[in-house]
Amino acid sequence: MKLCVVGGGSTYTPELVDGIARLRDTLPVSELALVDPDERRLELVGGFSRRIFARYGHPGVIRTTTVLDEGVEGAGAVLLQLRVGGQAARHVDETLPPTCGCVGQETTGAGGLAKALRTVPVVLDIADRVAALAPDAWIVDFTNPVGIVTRALLDAGHRAVGLCNVAIGIQRHVAKLLDVAPADVRLGHVGLNHLTWERSVHVGGEDVLPKLLADHAEDLASGIGLPPALLRRLGVVPSYYLRYYYEHDAVVAEQLSAPSRAEEVTAIEERLLEMYADPSLDVKPQLLEQRGGAYYSEAAVDLVASLAGDRGDVQVVNVRNGDRLPFLPPEAVIEVPARITSAGADPLPVDPVEPLYAGLIAHVTAYEELALEAARKGGADRVTDALLAHPLIGQVSLATDLAGRLIAANAAHLPWAVDA
Repeated sequence: MKLCVVGGGSTYTPELVDGIARLRDTLPVSELALVDPDERRLELVGGFSRRIFARYGHPGVIRTTTVLDEGVEGAGAVLLQLRVGGQAARHVDETLPPTCGCVGQETTGAGGLAKALRTVPVVLDIADRVAALAPDAWIVDFTNPVGIVTRALLDAGHRAVGLCNVAIGIQRHVAKLLDVAPADVRLGHVGLNHLTWERSVHVGGEDVLPKLLADHAEDLASGIGLPPALLRRLGVVPSYYLRYYYEHDAVVAEQLSAPSRAEEVTAIEERLLEMYADPSLDVKPQLLEQRGGAYYSEAAVDLVASLAGDRGDVQVVNVRNGDRLPFLPPEAVIEVPARITSAGADPLPVDPVEPLYAGLIAHVTAYEELALEAARKGGADRVTDALLAHPLIGQVSLATDLAGRLIAANAAHLPWAVDA
């Protein structure tokens, strides 16, 4: 099959390419099209990607192009991993909100809203070209904020599934702690993208989460940034994004005195591009591990393989709620285990969600609906409403101030902003 990656000039793309090469029996790819507007990045990443394929003896062809239609036409699947505004916009997402006393993060809170405003219109335009040139292709969205972007795609009638690497990262970490194969670990993963909890961990038909927390709470908590006692008391493993809610003020204080993640990633990316330019390099440099997105390549390969091959296996994805979480509207997008076939993702039944989690899920879902409305239609009032609805903001003066600042900072990417 032909696989297209929009945002193929990302320094992270070689991780994906390595996964495709290693797992070619799982997902046979005859052509990999890397699409990106940045010609320099595309040349360096494309050349390195071809050397990775050659090292593995992969017979597929890697093509690079700045023309979206060329990459998309005839594709069996299209992976979206773009960043509108690049790391410069991300830096603003991470540094502007803390000056107002709010967490600065590219997918959570005000920064996440800014990214949605920039991203949703661009993704919908891309999806329209996919529908025209590859109508049978599945769109796999890895572009943040995944939940909002996936809902935008589904609302517009596109064949889309959202993907995040949080669940597979937890699965792999737990497997190492328990000394079992990752495939033997089944997570009771529930929530929204970047707002999830593991309420069970099944190995061989047994829920081992109580023992896992009793023996390894410190290890698990260290990767999340939350107290081990909290994990033991709640009896769950929150995703590390819950720290932005459970330790909000402490995170803001840290952010005000430290470089942004965007600054760190910018430095890493420049070093990676220098490495990619080396014609002798044909293996992933260790530095790539610091870029983020661990295990995305394996998750992406598995998802595309199941959509294309009708495998009927279970994977954690972002999908329509339907009736799985009855306290949410059917059209909401949730992140849960789902059975993946050629017809798409069918979420498995979910045990009733405790009020401590259901309340926050419902609150953030309401925000996401308003955020999507703002991203689709624009307008300062819609941006303010979304911020007012967010549980980490929720004050009139703060929402109004942040809305004005976000719109001004992102005006170059918001066609409607000149009239805001």
